[in-house]
Amino acid sequence: MSVNVNRSVSDQFYRYKMPRLIAKVEGKGNGIKTVIVNMVDVAKALNRPPTYPTKYFGCELGAQTQFDAKNDRYIVNGSHEANKLQDMLDGFIRKFVLCPECENPETDLHVNPKKQTIGNSCKACGYRGMLDTRHKLCTFILKNPPENDNGSAKKEKEKKNRKGKEKENGSGSGEAANHNEIDAPDAIDGDDEDDDWGEETTEEAQRRRMDEISDHAKNLTLSEDLEKPLEERVNMFYNFVKQKKEEGVIDGADKEILAEAERLDVKAMGPLILSELLFDENIRDQIKKYKRHFLRFCHNNKKAQKYLLGGFECLVKLHQDQLLSRVAIILKAMYDADLLEEDVILAWAEKVSKKYVSKELAKEIHAKAAPFVKWLKEAEEESEASEDEEVEDDENVEVVYSSSVKELKVETVKPEHKEEDDIDIDAI
Repeated sequence: MSVNVNRSVSDQFYRYKMPRLIAKVEGKGNGIKTVIVNMVDVAKALNRPPTYPTKYFGCELGAQTQFDAKNDRYIVNGSHEANKLQDMLDGFIRKFVLCPECENPETDLHVNPKKQTIGNSCKACGYRGMLDTRHKLCTFILKNPPENDNGSAKKEKEKKNRKGKEKENGSGSGEAANHNEIDAPDAIDGDDEDDDWGEETTEEAQRRRMDEISDHAKNLTLSEDLEKPLEERVNMFYNFVKQKKEEGVIDGADKEILAEAERLDVKAMGPLILSELLFDENIRDQIKKYKRHFLRFCHNNKKAQKYLLGGFECLVKLHQDQLLSRVAIILKAMYDADLLEEDVILAWAEKVSKKYVSKELAKEIHAKAAPFVKWLKEAEEESEASEDEEVEDDENVEVVYSSSVKELKVETVKPEHKEEDDIDIDAI
């Protein structure tokens, strides 16, 4: 079965099709992996090497990937549904396949490893430009250019030969011959000297060329940052967020903060840094204030949620007198804000770790969290039971808070035949 390359197009006569992605889960336990059965056919329809979308999945999921080109096996570690990968493929297509001008998929990538740039050209509308190399897949593309790319070692050899001939002829215009290297993707560099798309002399054209030179220099710096050790990249991200906070612009900087974390490839660790900089003893109010910031990292990202729990443990250590007794309430606030998923909390509760705080304090934190964890389990069981059997009309399940024992409970009560406001745990 085929689908539109650009699935946002509903035109039944749209001619750009690709096979629907087929995924097969293999193995068990730590060895579980997802094989993308028809990745070669999908990649062929997109005019991209099959390693690119596979590696993109790995970048987005924070998972390792494996390529076996001889046997056409392209693997992403972990268990992933085909529909989820299909949706993720839409992101790859938007960033690395569709033309930014006409949204046509008839594009080619042109990699210049020497200058750390990736050009993009469209056969349909003639668009020529540069890709934003901040996405971590770009590092892989720069190291593994497409086989049909004219900006490969063969072209470098031709350039050297051309320079040698110019010197033999007494020409000192070697720099002029390379003028287009700054402005145009390598594959568009023609041997004809009358290709003057970069020779416009208007003020606007000159300004555009200067901007592109600056962008190329910036992209080179971004790529160098990715080569730095993890600890150094984490510190860079910490300083970036800290600066936003000190400048008083942190409230509206959630998108910038996420982009910087993705650029430095530390997205999963983002909540740990944000917890340190944005939370203190008034964490319940701050969860509401910075909910959007944390959601950009934690939504559908269990690894990021685990780091958020680690950051919370560190915070309790810093403000033990104020926060230790409120652990259950704060965890519920994070749960209600969709920053933590139920299964992540339950998995965390199963094992006491000394990764972030001492074993003794970790045990205390888990003990204080026990009422909420118990409520969570019972609420889950109650929910499952309600799916199997109908609840009597005169009975209802409500969450209540006992101030005497400071504990969350799930109780089955008989409501009176009059309207009452729902109990708000957070308001108590």
